[in-house]
Amino acid sequence: MSYLDDIEHLAELDKQYIWHPFTQMKDWLVEKPVIITEGRNSFVKDTYGRWYLDAVSSLWVNIHGHRRKEIDDAAREQLDRIAHSTLLGLGNVPSIGLSEKLVNTLDASFGGLTPRLSKVFYSDNGSTAVEVALKMAFQYWIHKGLPKRQSFLSLRNGYHGDTIGAMSVGSVDIFHAVFQSLLFKTFKAPSPFCYRCELGKSCPDCSLACLREMEKILEVHADEIAAVVIEPIVQAAGGMIVWPEGYLKGVSTLCSKYNILLIADEVATGFGRTGKMFACEHERVVPDIMCLSKGITNGYLPLAVTLSTAEIFNAFLGEFKDLKTFFHGHSYTGNPLACAVAIASLDIFRTDETIVKLKPKSAIIEDKLADMATLPHVGNVRHKGLVAAIELVREKTTKDPYPWEDRIGWKVAYKAREEGVLMRPLGNIIVIMPPLSIGIGDLRHLLEVIKKSIIAVTG
Repeated sequence: MSYLDDIEHLAELDKQYIWHPFTQMKDWLVEKPVIITEGRNSFVKDTYGRWYLDAVSSLWVNIHGHRRKEIDDAAREQLDRIAHSTLLGLGNVPSIGLSEKLVNTLDASFGGLTPRLSKVFYSDNGSTAVEVALKMAFQYWIHKGLPKRQSFLSLRNGYHGDTIGAMSVGSVDIFHAVFQSLLFKTFKAPSPFCYRCELGKSCPDCSLACLREMEKILEVHADEIAAVVIEPIVQAAGGMIVWPEGYLKGVSTLCSKYNILLIADEVATGFGRTGKMFACEHERVVPDIMCLSKGITNGYLPLAVTLSTAEIFNAFLGEFKDLKTFFHGHSYTGNPLACAVAIASLDIFRTDETIVKLKPKSAIIEDKLADMATLPHVGNVRHKGLVAAIELVREKTTKDPYPWEDRIGWKVAYKAREEGVLMRPLGNIIVIMPPLSIGIGDLRHLLEVIKKSIIAVTG
């Protein structure tokens, strides 16, 4: 028998060698770990043979379900050709095909609106896609003769990744505060988080007030700011904060007014999560730069893209001696295997009519959340498409949160695990983000388990 078939030994080896991300390893080392061996549709199986409903899409990356035949076949076919070749000074067939398909998908989604996102820069993950966008915007203004534009404006409660640049434009203290001395200076505007508005407003004034605060910064510092960086419609890791209607359009209008680039980080919101192919579609906003990753390969392989307008691309054209080249890249940029898989995933959106089929699922979530909102320790529920959050509070009337160390969100997640549902909360916030392909019956079961688990933990 291989040691890989020894369940207890596998757990020992994991604890001996692996440092898990976003995980307090002191707890992990004494807990019984769940080790995944297999996936199928919306479910994953552990070493003990137990199947779980994957309620967070293996961290928001799975769209069409695990072991999708069309994607498996695309990977095998590409392996028969080549797994990887560099994109530094060379091309490869899948990266070309994916670029065309992505640009055409965006163009169709936005109805041919200009400026058209027509240039594709490849990288490996959400953080690198954002790093590319920041450097691209920074260097763009240098080439345009405005070198003072060296900073960025982003939102509080924003999360754009874990590399230095991405953290600099982020603003979630639990993730970023300890690294503050490493980060470059950026400007921060209030997040339109109406349930916990830092300006003390309530909807719909919250949105307008937040836009006014952003404009105050732009009025004074526009000549220093290269771009505004946002997660459109839903701020994900900051708490699944759903923006009030009109806020995204307002940000776009301010960027146009002050001639500042708009970077839309759609790493978490892209590829159907919010009910549209891209979250920016909800308010017909076309950014100057868009970052995509996570669902782009259905979770099969690491891949990210940063799309820009031709205007930005053209600013980098020049003679070799001018050093206008965008000196950025990664070893696996444009990986052919990942690009082939991404093409297959995009094709499934069309054949399965994925976006159209989201509407009844979103309606079920809305209905079930309204029911859960009546529970005594549910302070707020929010959702957009197949993204949903349930914020648990100690005191409903005052919105007094549970202490972080009480781990209420995790207790609910562990309770749901006993019922065969895998979740990963954000502190006291229960996150629901299943594969878009989840069946209606499985979705109802998922929401029923969450309600039952909340009641069991909070009373």
